[in-house]
Amino acid sequence: MTSIRTEPGNQICIGDSVFTRLNSLLKTERFTSLFILADENSMNHCMPELVARVPKLLEAEVVEIESGEINKNIETCTQVWMALSELGADRKSLLINLGGGVITDMGGFVASAFKRGIAFVNIPTTLLAQVDASVGGKTGVDLGSLKNEIGFFAEPEEVLIYPGFLKTLDPREYVSGLAEILKHGLIADKDYWNRCYEAELQDVGIIGDFISESIRIKSEIVTRDPKESGERKKLNFGHTVGHAIESLFLERGERTLLHGEAVAIGMICEAYISTRMAGLSEDCLNEIKENILWYFSFQELNAMDDHRILELMRHDKKNSGGEIRMVLLEDIGDSVYDKTVSTGLILESLKYYRSLA
Repeated sequence: MTSIRTEPGNQICIGDSVFTRLNSLLKTERFTSLFILADENSMNHCMPELVARVPKLLEAEVVEIESGEINKNIETCTQVWMALSELGADRKSLLINLGGGVITDMGGFVASAFKRGIAFVNIPTTLLAQVDASVGGKTGVDLGSLKNEIGFFAEPEEVLIYPGFLKTLDPREYVSGLAEILKHGLIADKDYWNRCYEAELQDVGIIGDFISESIRIKSEIVTRDPKESGERKKLNFGHTVGHAIESLFLERGERTLLHGEAVAIGMICEAYISTRMAGLSEDCLNEIKENILWYFSFQELNAMDDHRILELMRHDKKNSGGEIRMVLLEDIGDSVYDKTVSTGLILESLKYYRSLA
């Protein structure tokens, strides 16, 4: 088992031994009652193994919600809070979040607000959640189509990562998580990016090492800047454009675009902007584009939607004074943050992405 300690002292554990660790935690008798938040996917594919290997969870009350980003909202949180209250949860209860990024984001938010805060454990079951959403102490829900507009910084008791759960994933969901792995290399570690570039990341058999390395990179950044006042903003590379595109697809409701698919588009666009503003070379841009499009299929974006994408970008939490600010790359593995980008250059980057069809 790999164990990574983060500030203020929380543990991120990776490997088969996470079940032993959870058994030990539940034997401490710190908690008056146990609750599990799950959706139909984690209920069907992950819950049976979890309960078989952690028998204490047979005593837990299960709160099940519907899967999907569309359900990551205050209305769903209210339903969960009502369920917790009706089932007798108190301030010493423990909430275990078993699922992907929606479950860990929303479960952490629910726990942090319920009775002014109860303990929670994240057990991420998707690649996206294992390398990103469950780590770093961010919780939150969407406000309408605006991503993660409402939330807290709150650390889980533990993050327990079992790569075996990835075998249950739909291939498209699995690939979605690769966007965050690639991002970590781009913003902070050129050698790691090169390893990603040379590997076949679709191979679940090797992904454990990449999960560990991505978490190491993110945890080091978060430890230095837990409340995102500076360096932590680098973790938003690809997300300024990506979140806006993801929100656009949520608004339209015609077809779903997964978070990693939207961030993949955002990284290509923001890498293009980096060549115009931060000195990123054309060769690096081509390498970034080539590697991302190896995993992520091209998505049709209608030029008629560009100005709506700009409107959605103005809601990004990194902005200030009405200016759109981004993380840009000076080189692969070397990023800068809080760079003000003109609307004209953003539109140019979207045109560049469409040119790749």
